Amino acid sequence: MTDILLFEMIKRISTAIVLGLVISRLKLFDRLMTNRLSWFDRLIFTLIFSSIAILGTYGGIPIHDALANSRMIGIMAAGLVGGPFLGGAVGLVSGLHRYSLGGFTALACAISSITEGLLAGLFQKFYKRNLIPWPVALGIGFFGEIIQMLIILLVADPYPMAAALVGEIAVPMTIANSLGLALFMKIIKDGLHQRETQKANQSQNILAIARETVRYFRKGLTPESANAVVQIIKKHSSYDAVSITDTTHVLAYTGAEANHHAPGVADHLTNVTIHSLTSGTIHIAYSHDEIGCTDPHCTLSSAIVVPLTINNRIIGSLKMYYTDTTHYPDSSDVAFAQGLADLFSTQLELTEIDQQRQLTEAAKMQALHTQINPHFLFNTLNTISSLIRTNPELARRLLIKFSQMFRFTLQYTGRVIAIAKEWDQVSGFLEISLARHGDKLFVTHNIDPAIFSYGIPSLTLQPIIENSIKHGLQPREVGGSIAIEGTMTDTDIIITVTDDGVGFQGDPNYYLEQPPEGHIGLSNVHHRLQGLYGAPYGLTISSIPEEGTTVTIRLPKIQPEPEKEAL
Repeated sequence: MTDILLFEMIKRISTAIVLGLVISRLKLFDRLMTNRLSWFDRLIFTLIFSSIAILGTYGGIPIHDALANSRMIGIMAAGLVGGPFLGGAVGLVSGLHRYSLGGFTALACAISSITEGLLAGLFQKFYKRNLIPWPVALGIGFFGEIIQMLIILLVADPYPMAAALVGEIAVPMTIANSLGLALFMKIIKDGLHQRETQKANQSQNILAIARETVRYFRKGLTPESANAVVQIIKKHSSYDAVSITDTTHVLAYTGAEANHHAPGVADHLTNVTIHSLTSGTIHIAYSHDEIGCTDPHCTLSSAIVVPLTINNRIIGSLKMYYTDTTHYPDSSDVAFAQGLADLFSTQLELTEIDQQRQLTEAAKMQALHTQINPHFLFNTLNTISSLIRTNPELARRLLIKFSQMFRFTLQYTGRVIAIAKEWDQVSGFLEISLARHGDKLFVTHNIDPAIFSYGIPSLTLQPIIENSIKHGLQPREVGGSIAIEGTMTDTDIIITVTDDGVGFQGDPNYYLEQPPEGHIGLSNVHHRLQGLYGAPYGLTISSIPEEGTTVTIRLPKIQPEPEKEAL
């Protein structure tokens, strides 16, 4: 009878072992191993291990109005991996369930369930290593089952029935359940080791990719840098195709189906890419239809797409594809993709910070050059000198404005200031310019006073007005006029500078993206604004040769930086 019972008990522990394999694959299990469980996590694990224990009860073998069962595996496994709290909670839940089933051992089984859970938890708490190895678990299982038999002998009534029951079930239950607990812990430990190895391999791949890609992203997210990066990712991974996009176009693609997914061939982004860019979250496509490719013969069968961001602003996406219809992106793919995206976003953010620093320094140098270059200095001082006798009050005011321009440059360059303060600077510049050019320059302005309290990067407006005077009006013998308007929408500030000068020859956007030498003012302002606030913001230019130019500044409604002590 003992041999038969032992064989039946060993068959029944297989369910607990399979469930242990499932649990070890749960991402939630990593938090259990690092003791980073929320109360909700604790509840989930209590339910999981209690279910294993209760299934062990229901799978028990009826003997003398009692059950030879594998409940102990779920209870003690909870304590060995989760400590006294989890072990005690699972022991309480499964013990109360066993008590509800009745029988002369009901109370003894309930007490032993709680005792075994707490006992296993105490072993876990005082064990020096992270996870108890299976040989130790085997010994703990033996000890726990012996305690259960003693409790049955002490509590169950009548004693003769309890003694007869223990004599029949003690050996098979102790052997089977101890082996089951040891196997359960072995499976969990192997699962953790496998994930740790996988993570280590992923980390090595990411580090290798980081070493090789960092020099490319120093140039920003461009087709050239993206193409180099996708080649590197493809080399260090098992994906069948890799792609990088900006928010509207494919920048680079390598691998399977490049004939219709590569830049210049694909005229739109796939559905899964659009969803990821729109939501700002990782998206996984598990079929060709979910990817959204319009080519019915495309072999791409699944994809994972993760957005690339700079300062929480989405600038593009990283996409990785499989062609094997039996291979779908899993949690390791998500971790790998997120790791790469975080790495690339950090590299691009550092690049943008460096570019912003360079632009700020360039703006500062340009502003200083504008205000102290010999030509500007000579003309302004000549103007003031000629006014000393004819209009001393105007000469005095211009001299004050001139000194204020120097102070403004030294104090506010590179900062976000109130539009009112920027306008004070521009007003001083215009007053000097009007005095210099006389009736060849006429300026009007219509600015909504409500915008003055919002912020603007310093030296944003002056270079544009200066550009209109120098390149738009001065080439005309009769000069011309400038109109400045400032309005706002629900979200943005819009300032326009319009002149009736000579206009641009050719595409005016050329001066924003590839300015010729001596014409960097507009490009500098445009890229500073885009770097700070993103692609929707910056400058737009409309121009008609020999009729005039309008430059539109668009920036978000932002608050200026707090005032610092004046110089």
